[in-house]
Amino acid sequence: MTHDTTSSSETEPSLSSKSSVDYNCTVEFFASPFLVQEWEVTEKNGTKETLRLDLVRKSSEQYRGADILVYNTGHWWTHEKTSKGEDYYKEGSNVHPKLDVDEAFRKALTTWGRWVDKNRRAMECDDETEPIKNETYLTPYMLKMEILETVLRGIKTLVTYLNITRLTDYRKDAHPSIYRKQKLSAEESKSPLLYQDCSHWCLPGVPDSWNEILYAEILVKLDQLGGS
Repeated sequence: MTHDTTSSSETEPSLSSKSSVDYNCTVEFFASPFLVQEWEVTEKNGTKETLRLDLVRKSSEQYRGADILVYNTGHWWTHEKTSKGEDYYKEGSNVHPKLDVDEAFRKALTTWGRWVDKNRRAMECDDETEPIKNETYLTPYMLKMEILETVLRGIKTLVTYLNITRLTDYRKDAHPSIYRKQKLSAEESKSPLLYQDCSHWCLPGVPDSWNEILYAEILVKLDQLGGS
């Protein structure tokens, strides 16, 4: 027998918030790597984490009225626990003994798509120095992209899809590498090259490109709306 230990009435504040009075604009960041709700259940031997594929993250209540929402998911679905999919994915009170990660990804995006449709606002809408040149070395994200595109085609609300995965994958030279500020043990400090951060992206660089693409997309949409 299992039961949920996460209260459905809890809310999640943003991790960071920046406001500009001059531009009447607030930018907030919410941690929601899977888009759906991370959950915890109690068992005989203690508690374990699960992922509720049928519920969006509780933080969605905080940004329901935002003018622009930027979602990012995909990378966390490649981690061992999510890829293995054993006793981890949950729908309702049922924890799947085994579920393929791509099917779980499809279910999670479908849940997110339903939330988007339901909450739409009417009439508002260390030595790497060069990018990868041989495409055979790029991360195989294609199936997940196809799943996302399939789900988007089934959503009634117009959702703009900025596919930045491929352009980002080229930039192996843009990782924090050994320069990320993190606490290393004495043993790790002896061989920092073995503990490089090759997963995240340095803010001056690739994320700047993401922001420029997003900015260009916003300008195009504003022009289509007559500049309003």
